[in-house]
Amino acid sequence: MSAIRFDSLVKQYGKQAAVNNLSATIQAGRITGFLGPNGAGKSTSLRCLVGLAKPTSGSAKILDRDYRELENPLTQVGTVLDSRGFHPSLSGRKNLQIVAASAGISDSRVDEVLELVELTQAAKKRMKNYSLGMKQRLSLAGAILGNPQILILDEPANGLDPAGIAWLRKFLRAMADQGKTILVSSHQLAEMQNTVDDVIIINRGQLIASGSIKDVIGEGTLEDAFLRLTEGAN
Repeated sequence: MSAIRFDSLVKQYGKQAAVNNLSATIQAGRITGFLGPNGAGKSTSLRCLVGLAKPTSGSAKILDRDYRELENPLTQVGTVLDSRGFHPSLSGRKNLQIVAASAGISDSRVDEVLELVELTQAAKKRMKNYSLGMKQRLSLAGAILGNPQILILDEPANGLDPAGIAWLRKFLRAMADQGKTILVSSHQLAEMQNTVDDVIIINRGQLIASGSIKDVIGEGTLEDAFLRLTEGAN
């Protein structure tokens, strides 16, 4: 069984197709980079995947089910689609405690994930005083609260400095080494080349390449392959 599957996914806004007949499979236990130019349809595809947008046709499934059909999503799928889901006037710890309480997760797990994302020292600080990078780390903490087997991340490196990006690479690899499946969208191609096992590249809502990182880039770099493939699709 595939961990994530897009099957002829179409999402239209009016007459504009943001996603156009996308079919792709994400294998379990691997890190897959979801790549494409701005406006390629990546975020829309991910929103369809986690039930924030309804497909016009086709499907986007997790563990062969629609997201809304999952019995306890927080313990099966962790998501980072933006860092705006928390209350700015509450501390990072309090925000996570509220999410944890809704899913029957203990406060001890909150402290554990704060340590994992290296926010223990800032746990009592109000989120509105967090830097963008700290907000991204808090979102990651929220995503792993339920110890899910699947992580879906949209631009998780946004706002991170070089040290933070290196930390994120190690964090994702550690998650994958535990057998977790990670689908990550990013524009940082050099970093993706050093992080992912597989890639999916889309342009104008359509799939233009998928496979292992080695198969897709050949003898060159991910940036070379990305530019060649996306320019050829224009």
